[in-house]
Amino acid sequence: MAATAFHAPGSLARMAASIDEISDGRFVFGVGAGWNETEFRAFGFPFDHLASRFEESFEIVRRLLAGERVSFAGRFHRVEDAVLLPAPRRRVPLMIGSIGPRVLSIALPHVDAWNTWYTWYGNTAAGFAAQSAEIDAACARAGRDPGEVERSACVLVTVGLGGERPHEVPPVDAERIGAHLNDLRDAGVDEAIIVVDPVNERSIRTLGARIRDLANAP
Repeated sequence: MAATAFHAPGSLARMAASIDEISDGRFVFGVGAGWNETEFRAFGFPFDHLASRFEESFEIVRRLLAGERVSFAGRFHRVEDAVLLPAPRRRVPLMIGSIGPRVLSIALPHVDAWNTWYTWYGNTAAGFAAQSAEIDAACARAGRDPGEVERSACVLVTVGLGGERPHEVPPVDAERIGAHLNDLRDAGVDEAIIVVDPVNERSIRTLGARIRDLANAP
């Protein structure tokens, strides 16, 4: 997931097209406006008008990735007769990571998928279902069929005691990951992105083995 505020839109589009090419068309480009003020301040990026900055950048990025030649003059971004060469071999799928009403209204008419962070929906299937219903309504307001937008959820999973991440919401124990993913599927999740705590080789191998066992179960 890329915060559009951290790169020039032309650079973002070029990077996305390149990643899609080297991944043989397996890339989904996740974007958002950004939210972590500490990170913005640390790297010297402006932390004002985030939705407006996103709106301008997103228009340039999505049009370049669609193969258009783009001229755009906005308050924060300007490009003139910009084009990606070599041209993207396909329209790179776009995912929006946001629950902000304005950002959603900008992105939902165009994206292929929506992603939610685990703290936004409480890391529960019921919380996701409620938030997904809000996305349905936002799609309708944006003139988009909700069924056209895939649903993606980040899931906080602990292996052992965890300890590297703050647990603002109850984490899912690795031993319960199968049941939890089934619950999320029933709530409408098309894709689960696992956020592991702690993030180290042992925890990743442990969780990977657990998921393989579930996949191979009769």
